[in-house]
Amino acid sequence: MEVKIELIALLKDLQALPAECEWVEFKVNNSNPQEIGEYISALSNSACYHKKPYGFLVFGVEDVSHRFVGTDFYPKQEKKGNQELENWLATQLNPKIDFEIIDFNFEMMHFSIFKIEATRNTPVSFRGEFFIRVGSYKKRLDDHPEKERKIWHIDKQPVFENEIAYFNATEDEILTLIDYPTFFELLRLPLPDNRSSILERLIQEKIILKANHGFNVKNIGAILFAKNIDNFENLARKSIRVIFYEGKNRIKTAKEQIGKKGYAIGFVPLIKYLDDNLPSNEIIDKALRKSVSMYPIIAIRELVANAIIHQDFSVSGSSPMIEIFSNRIEITNPGKPIIDPLRFVDHNPESRNEILARFMRRLNICEERGSGIDKVIFECEFNQLPAPEIIVGDNYTRIILYSHKTLRQMDKQDKIRACYLHACLKYVSGEFMTNQSLRERFGIEEHNYSVASRIISDTIASKLVKDYDSDNKSRKYAKYVPYWF
Repeated sequence: MEVKIELIALLKDLQALPAECEWVEFKVNNSNPQEIGEYISALSNSACYHKKPYGFLVFGVEDVSHRFVGTDFYPKQEKKGNQELENWLATQLNPKIDFEIIDFNFEMMHFSIFKIEATRNTPVSFRGEFFIRVGSYKKRLDDHPEKERKIWHIDKQPVFENEIAYFNATEDEILTLIDYPTFFELLRLPLPDNRSSILERLIQEKIILKANHGFNVKNIGAILFAKNIDNFENLARKSIRVIFYEGKNRIKTAKEQIGKKGYAIGFVPLIKYLDDNLPSNEIIDKALRKSVSMYPIIAIRELVANAIIHQDFSVSGSSPMIEIFSNRIEITNPGKPIIDPLRFVDHNPESRNEILARFMRRLNICEERGSGIDKVIFECEFNQLPAPEIIVGDNYTRIILYSHKTLRQMDKQDKIRACYLHACLKYVSGEFMTNQSLRERFGIEEHNYSVASRIISDTIASKLVKDYDSDNKSRKYAKYVPYWF
């Protein structure tokens, strides 16, 4: 179910691109192996030229109208001579690039997507010929030398995780810099009884590298497993900051803490520190008085993990920050998001720090599919809290969790935001938003159904949700979906 949702989201994102997009091509039933190979070359080169990670060849969508029509083409079942088509295509490309064929069904139609890796520095040829997309047409690259020159000169993007944080460390220094016992514990591995085996495992996991004079510590090793990030000069400003304020503004700081451990080493202690120090309310349950946090700790955990993973490490002098006010929590990370914030719930997951994200998935710190934001919205609804607010600045992304507000205390934008996110959450759960489901989300009594209707109307007017079936004239049984459905 989760994989299917991702594929549908990808298909709709590609459908929404302009017709002249040079790194995406739509086809219906063209199964000519030679032409498919030429398109793989063209789309890989065009994706590189436009600095996109992938190009896409999509079967089942009309080229001009971008209308979904489905396809009778099943590339994984096709052959070229005695070879499977996929294998034959791969052998004809030079240099070798990775491409993936994805088959799935949607709305009783079949679709196939070729997800094609962008080349780097070297144009890709198919059977000795080089191609590229110009506007909506496939052209020979030889006819466009200015584009070929640019491909040859596009530098490989530096990968933050693979850069070196500490050069030429001795064995003793490595075991001092890296919290290796916790490293083995988090990966559920037995701790070796000798240092050579410890170092060998750190090398195997690409945390450190063997160097001419000792070992180099990679950024991924330092940022996740450092005993003290301050020991790594270029990463010292990337420590997570937690600030508690007195009141609703930043005028007076109550206390501040700056994390010193690597993100993986310090994650559980950080969440426990927040859980122990966040504002709480007292309730009486079965005649016993107990303290309950004003904010769901699951939501905070997911947002902190997202801030770590999706930060832009190229923004200097800035780090993930958690600020606690009397009426809200603000969690901020450096850098703008790489996808539209309105699509955080349903979008195919993307990360600018994929190696970091992959490692944190192994440690069970973040979600495999990127569904953390779904959990945040669910927890806010379950606890009758306002919907989280997402703010994007020039070089930061901020998500705000608000403490409890009654429906009367919420302003119009609070209600519209909650309605939209409720529709998104219902959609990714395979359901629809209705007047009844929205009443349950806000705790509105049934006889006040008109209040929910007004919120839905305002959200439709904001072009964030729409009728699932516009021909249905019964408002009582109306179903609603997000605008991007």
